[in-house]
Amino acid sequence: MKKKLIRPLTIAFSVVLLLGLIFYPKLKPLFGAGDDPGPVAGSGGRGGGQRQILNVSGLLISPVHLTETIRSSGTLRPDEEVDLSFETSGKIVAIYFTEGTRVKEEDLLAKINDKPLQAQLLKLQAQKKLAEEKEFRQRNLLSRDAISQESYDQVVTELQALEADIQLIRARIAETELRAPFDGIIGLRYLSEGAYASPSTKIARLVKLSPLKIEFSIPERYAGVVGPGFPIEFTVDTDTFRAQVYAVDPKVDINTRTIAVRALYHNRNEELKPGRFTAITLQISRSENAVAIPTEALIPEMEGEKVFVYRQGKAESVMVNTGLRTESRIQITGGLNFGDTLLTTGVLQLRQGLPVVLDTLIVDN
Repeated sequence: MKKKLIRPLTIAFSVVLLLGLIFYPKLKPLFGAGDDPGPVAGSGGRGGGQRQILNVSGLLISPVHLTETIRSSGTLRPDEEVDLSFETSGKIVAIYFTEGTRVKEEDLLAKINDKPLQAQLLKLQAQKKLAEEKEFRQRNLLSRDAISQESYDQVVTELQALEADIQLIRARIAETELRAPFDGIIGLRYLSEGAYASPSTKIARLVKLSPLKIEFSIPERYAGVVGPGFPIEFTVDTDTFRAQVYAVDPKVDINTRTIAVRALYHNRNEELKPGRFTAITLQISRSENAVAIPTEALIPEMEGEKVFVYRQGKAESVMVNTGLRTESRIQITGGLNFGDTLLTTGVLQLRQGLPVVLDTLIVDN
């Protein structure tokens, strides 16, 4: 009976021993004591019985020039631009400009028929002359008390009404003249002499090329940073130019959450043409002696943000305060000092007090 019991027990013990030998390496880290992190994946060993050490790369912290920039796209716009048209309707009797040429403010560009108005003006001027002579005579009679003050006032009123009618006709005659509202270059004309024009008819376009406006948008969080006088750089093709902001829209676009900005470029030689695309660069802030680290070295946690540094052959975690951020770097305003060695690889495997070996040390610049 005992022999029958011994054999099953021996088989069971052998199975348990075999399973233990198979799963022991996987279960061993769960029963480890102290701060020993156990084997680290991808690390090189230092002796069969010793703790394995992680090979990492380090960055020696030194002062760097750190710049925060905004990159945007914009459009070149003329300083002034207007579609020219008459203020009244009529037949065009003369065009005085040549397409694509420069014109001065108040230059006469085109004329529509004003002969009926000129005839009315002559008639009113003749009536005014008679009214002035009548007023002169009535004034003399009034001085001798030959007429009443009321009779004289009536003559004066008639004269003033004629003068007002003359001014009105002259204003209507001026509406038949198309004049340049500012200095600029006039574009292609859309009508010829003899065509009938109305206030809605476009005759030509007048454009002022100097200075030029650069219109672009920036994220809303920079609303308090960018203002009149702020310098910008813009690139057209491969050429870079400098300009200054002169106006910022007071309202944020609710669709894009951006703010429209306009800058002014002198364009004295008129080398740039409006309507072109341009790449905009704004330098928001600059630090000459900053502590800056690669973004991948920063570890966010519930308590804040931390990094690992190399000290006496081990990894040591340090809580840091951050500041300026660029595309690839983050400024550290507290927690790191010049001369510290920041660990930049194996960040997810690092633990407090973990032995590490520096395979590569990069000097920041």
